[in-house]
Order: sequence, then C-alpha cells, then structure tokens
Amino acid sequence: MKNILVPLGLSEHSVSIARLQYAIDFAKELNATVYVVEVFKELPRSGSLPSVNKALKEIKASTIEEEIAKIDKKGVDIIALPLEEEILEAIPKFNLQHAIDLIILGAEISDIKVPYFLGEITGSLVKKTEIPVLIIPEMYTFQPINNVLMAIKSGIINKNNALIPIKEVLDTFNAKMKLLQVKTAGFLPEDSEFHNDLGEIVSSYKSSENATLFQGVLEHLNENYPDLLCVFRRKRGFFSKLWEENTVLKKDFDSRIPLLVLRGAD
Repeated sequence: MKNILVPLGLSEHSVSIARLQYAIDFAKELNATVYVVEVFKELPRSGSLPSVNKALKEIKASTIEEEIAKIDKKGVDIIALPLEEEILEAIPKFNLQHAIDLIILGAEISDIKVPYFLGEITGSLVKKTEIPVLIIPEMYTFQPINNVLMAIKSGIINKNNALIPIKEVLDTFNAKMKLLQVKTAGFLPEDSEFHNDLGEIVSSYKSSENATLFQGVLEHLNENYPDLLCVFRRKRGFFSKLWEENTVLKKDFDSRIPLLVLRGAD
C-alpha cells in the first residue's frame, strides 16, 4: 500500500484532523504517501471566468495545507489536492491517476443523538468503491496492530490481489490473524474450501453458527480483543443486509476498533 487517500470534510473538524493524524502514523509504518483531498464547489462555467475557478481551487488547496500544518507529519510525504466534483464521482477518476491502494474514512461521532455508524456519503464510498477502505472510530489514536480478526462466510476468493492489503498489514506489524468463519443459514458446502493465499496468512481458525456474519463478529470481538477487524465486501457478505441503504446504523453494527474492508472477493 503505497498511496493512501484521506478525504476531509466528511465529519466534524476535530474528528477529521484526528483521522488524518492516524493516517499519517499508519502511512509511516508502511512507507506510504498520503493524499489529502477535499471537495470545492466550482462555479458554473457559463457564468464565471476560468480564472475564478482556478482561484477557488488554489484557496481550497491552501486551506488543506493549513490543516496539514497543524499535525505531526512524521516525515511522511503528504500531498494536498482539491477535488472539483462530488466525492463519489471524483474518487474513481482520482484513482485512475494516482493508483490509490487504500482509503481511510471515519465512523460517525459517538454522540447518542447520532444514530449512524456510517453516514450516507461514507457508507456510499464503502459500498460502491472497489478500493479497500479502512474505517477509523472517532478520535481513535494509532497503535501498532498485533492481532487481527478476519470474519468471513466463505473461504473462496475469486478476485486477484484481494488479500494484498491485509498481507501488507500482517507483514509490516508482524501481526497474527485469527480467521472466524460464520456459518449462517445460507452456508454452502463449497464455502468450507479455502483459497491457498488465505490459508497461508491465518494463524488460527474458529467457526461459529450465527444468523448473520456481523452477529458472529459481535459475539467474538470481546473474546479475541483484536487491534483490527477485517472483512470482505461481498454480494453475500458482511454488510449485505446493512447496505440495503447507504447508511449503517449503530444499532446494527458499531466498532470501537479500526475496520478494514477489502475489495469484493466474488
């Protein structure tokens, strides 16, 4: 993971800054570059001069640089770039230009008045992008990753390179990964087969029978005390029910540790 993308402006200012600091600390361990982006509103071309939009873009770039100046960069290469389109449309184009390996997003604030774990924009990014996503709890401080819990329904992985991000995390931090296979009502015999690459990186294995994958995860989180939870974005997977809408409610799922969502495995 050499290029990490951090969108600003999707949460409260203090939360965004804390998440950016986490991203920098994380990037330092992986020797990665951090791209810090934020959307700015272009004026309609028909009613403005190109120079005006250029000035707006420069102002936004300057604003991002001011935010970066407030944190400890720790020698990490950080590039500030304004985005001219809505974030959901801009990121796929940005990825084509910069080959983004990971997007770091934040969960919603822990205030009980806020019912969402993922808001509409963040939830849409996790749901629709093919880029791996790391979701950080509010004001979470970086710490080395020693133990990972990966939760799956099926051990079959059809997409090439889907495991690369978690492999890099395990190698970088010399971490161990426990594999939790949750057998639900839709469990198929072929789901018991495991991709060779997955078997090679697992330190221990456990199976569980639950109504849904995320119920199995919640049951085993306190038992394993992981530093990172890892799941796949599948059509028949972790958030399949939660993502009927773009938002994810805290009553359905909430996490106090970072959540790594790998690109779809099917």
